[in-house]
Amino acid sequence: MKKVLFLVAVFTASFTMAQDLPANPEPGKCYVRCTTPDIYVNETVTITTKPAYKVLKTVPATFKTVTERVLVKEESKKFRIVPEEWRTETVSYVAKEGGNTIQITPASFGKGAETIEIKPAFAQWELGAAAPDCASGNPDDCRYWCYKGYPAEYATVETTTLAADASISKAGIGSKNATYTKRVLASPAKVIEEVIPAVYDEITKTVLDKDAYTVEEIVPAVTKTVSKEVMQQKGGLTSWKEVECALVEYQALPINWDLGSATLTAAAKGIIDNRLMPVLAQNPGVKVELASHTDVRGSASSNKDLSERRAKAVADYLVSKGVNSSLLVANGYGETKVKNRCAEGVSCTEREHSVNRRTEFRLINN
Repeated sequence: MKKVLFLVAVFTASFTMAQDLPANPEPGKCYVRCTTPDIYVNETVTITTKPAYKVLKTVPATFKTVTERVLVKEESKKFRIVPEEWRTETVSYVAKEGGNTIQITPASFGKGAETIEIKPAFAQWELGAAAPDCASGNPDDCRYWCYKGYPAEYATVETTTLAADASISKAGIGSKNATYTKRVLASPAKVIEEVIPAVYDEITKTVLDKDAYTVEEIVPAVTKTVSKEVMQQKGGLTSWKEVECALVEYQALPINWDLGSATLTAAAKGIIDNRLMPVLAQNPGVKVELASHTDVRGSASSNKDLSERRAKAVADYLVSKGVNSSLLVANGYGETKVKNRCAEGVSCTEREHSVNRRTEFRLINN
């Protein structure tokens, strides 16, 4: 992904037209012309540097001596006849079966009585006699009516009662037993089959234990993983963006590198996350230079190599966080840009030397 930056301070209208700068710039402002970058993505490709192949090994046949039991006379049979056997048995039977005699006892009766109602109780109105002092000549005058009740009438009837019903009783007549004898077959005649066992002997012989064979061993392929950039989207659209003017100058990225090391510590990654990542997020599409420096101690070539490795370590970390690699320029300046008097051959304190061991960043032109 590529973007072209032009950082300018606006001085005159004629200069603006010559450089194709923004049409209505404000004095004291800085602008960047952003060309929509080609978007690249990192892909990992695995290539085979040496193919897999097989190695064949021959294993010879092996033999062993065995003892084998063999048949020298087959099994046979013979038959033996066993005659039948008899025995005498005594059998019991009933010569005369038993029975019963029956005796009947007739029913017996007793005397009783039963009282029954032959006329029920009742009541009726009756006219009484005339009063002796009645002054009326009508015989029905001076008389009164009474509702008179009469009791029920009963009669007693003699009855016969059953004291015991008729019954029977049985008496047994015994049976008579007798016996007789008979001959029965105890065991029938039979033929017994007898086996004459086979006869065996032992022999010794050499046999194949395991035939010759081939062992196949697979030697795995040797591969190598290569990371490459692949264009995902073509850029080209141009637009202007205002940026902070301070960002076109080197800004400190205060990483405390271990002596002679270009490995980012967890603390160093935190500084990049908090100091540099927000700048990139606020200025999408802007190209950034990552510059690393050393002090003058050590050889110039080793300091150059160390500073380049440190700048590249910062760039690689940014790429791992999703920053497009085409927007990053990693430069190592070694000991060529000291910031104080501590040049080659000058005696300085450790604190003075540490000023020159630094990593910086700035927004740059394409």
